[in-house]
Amino acid sequence: MYSSLRSLMFRLPAETSHDLALDMIGAAGRLGIAERLAGPRLSRPVSLLGMTFDNPVGLAAGLDKNAVAVDGMAALGFGFVEVGTVTPRPQPGNPKPRLFRLPEAQAIINRMGFNNLGVDALLERLDAVRYRGVLGINIGKNAVTPVENAVDDYLHCLRRVYDRASYVTVNLSSPNTPGLRTLQYGDTLKVLLEQIKGCQMQLAGERGRYVPIAIKIAPDMTSEELELVASTLLEQGMDAVIATNTTLDRTAVEGLEHATEAGGLSGAPLTAASTEVIRTLAGTLAGRMPIIGVGGIFSAADAVEKVRAGASLVQIYSGFIYRGPELIRECVEALASMDR
Repeated sequence: MYSSLRSLMFRLPAETSHDLALDMIGAAGRLGIAERLAGPRLSRPVSLLGMTFDNPVGLAAGLDKNAVAVDGMAALGFGFVEVGTVTPRPQPGNPKPRLFRLPEAQAIINRMGFNNLGVDALLERLDAVRYRGVLGINIGKNAVTPVENAVDDYLHCLRRVYDRASYVTVNLSSPNTPGLRTLQYGDTLKVLLEQIKGCQMQLAGERGRYVPIAIKIAPDMTSEELELVASTLLEQGMDAVIATNTTLDRTAVEGLEHATEAGGLSGAPLTAASTEVIRTLAGTLAGRMPIIGVGGIFSAADAVEKVRAGASLVQIYSGFIYRGPELIRECVEALASMDR
């Protein structure tokens, strides 16, 4: 059924299709019909970061930036849902067109630019959400905020979402906000994380509740750079790392329509690269920090390989666009069988 629906949706412009699909999933969640479409929910509880995930397969950030379909996504079988990236103030993002499908490669290129309605609107939507499972909120900086002042935006968002989030993801790795990826390196990263950690601990003391912080990183780093980032995350007391965001590398899609479009590439071409990043991180972290693996998961085997490389949980985005809810079930079943 999903393949027929996808065929129809893929006849529409990519962003129109994206928005329509979100509205449909959101409506299905509100009306209580998403469960019937997805079939019986699979539960394979995973304890991590002081909480219990219903299963280890989550929705990656970026698909539901404004939390319009949280109940629907959860009903489709995701064990946890991450919304955002959200910024302090609303912003329209980059000019359209800014989302492109490369079906021959099972890939997507986007240069959305953190288009979202702002953190206050996100929280208003979450007030109406019935889902009470693990909810991640991914935060970023506004495009007009200078990179040297980026920490102000992150701290603002962290304070605003703290009471509602199960965990908070700090997005330092989108290629679509100028200068953002420079925050992943050296003393810049250290100083940024010091302030974020200080804010987290202050909020934990005030609210009597500790909310873990994950850092989302890019795949376009050398092994040496990844090792330095991992060491900094440990030194600054971060709780988890999400690997990875989209890539700027176009090697795998050369010659295809839209391959030269600016933006981040996601989907099947990212599978091996993101898994290798996980493997490198796991070697440096040595079990001292959990890794959430994301990037190019299109099959149960892809999810299993991410876990074997060192991930504790996985997230999907592009694979969900191309394959639908069936992919969630396949991945949950495969990961559950690893424990038998």
